Amino acid sequence: MSFWQSFLRNRGAVLGLAVLAAVLLLALSAPFLFPFDPWDTRGAPLQPPGEGFALGSDMLGRDVLAGIFHGARVSLFIGVVSTVFAVAIGVVVGALAGYFGGAVDDVAMRFTEFFQTIPSFVLAVLLVAILTPGLASIVIAIAVVTWPPVARLARSEFLALRHREFVEAAVLSGVSHLRIIFGEVLPNALTPIVIMASLMVATAILTESALSFLGLGDPNRISWGYMIGAARAVFRQAWWLSVFPGLAIFVTVLAINLVGEGLNDALNPHLRRRTGP
Repeated sequence: MSFWQSFLRNRGAVLGLAVLAAVLLLALSAPFLFPFDPWDTRGAPLQPPGEGFALGSDMLGRDVLAGIFHGARVSLFIGVVSTVFAVAIGVVVGALAGYFGGAVDDVAMRFTEFFQTIPSFVLAVLLVAILTPGLASIVIAIAVVTWPPVARLARSEFLALRHREFVEAAVLSGVSHLRIIFGEVLPNALTPIVIMASLMVATAILTESALSFLGLGDPNRISWGYMIGAARAVFRQAWWLSVFPGLAIFVTVLAINLVGEGLNDALNPHLRRRTGP
């Protein structure tokens, strides 16, 4: 059974992919459907949904729907970019540790364990506060706190593959270590890393939302977490200010997790054989 056949048989994964496509469409269409700054006042404050605004307005008369659309751009950008950086760091550290072993492995793993001993969210808050809140600092903070599991996974895959025949043949033929690591071993170790990366995007979105909720988001970019945090004081009077951004986060994270499970089913050869025709 091919990858797509196996993936499409998972209804949850297909639903998650459809929802993710819709969220991406929201992000891409935001500048065209709402060509104004989402921070701008557009009408009377605290208007409930349907009375002048589709999803209501906030305390300053800003359009909540415009905030949802523009916030999707921030969440997806941070989720994807921070995951790319985290995976890159984790793969390099884990690959070197698993391939060379010995002292290199010991140093790399002690370095990894150092980051794992610090509570990840506390470290993220500290880093963003030190670097000053902004998209770049949030991406850096999330990447720094999420790469250690990738390093451990990459290390275990390289440990399992480094003594395989094709690796020993490449060593005997005089191929450089870097070429063996990234050209021979890494392509065979990518499947579990890709699956983990897909789930890390959801974690990054949740972390960004939590940081923005605490007031550590980019002050120039509206985000779902900021919208919830800013509205917590008026939740009883204006429930829609927290509910709609919260639903956006919930649906997006759930969709990413469903896609991750679908990738696991489709890329894991044992599961594919178990669910084969």
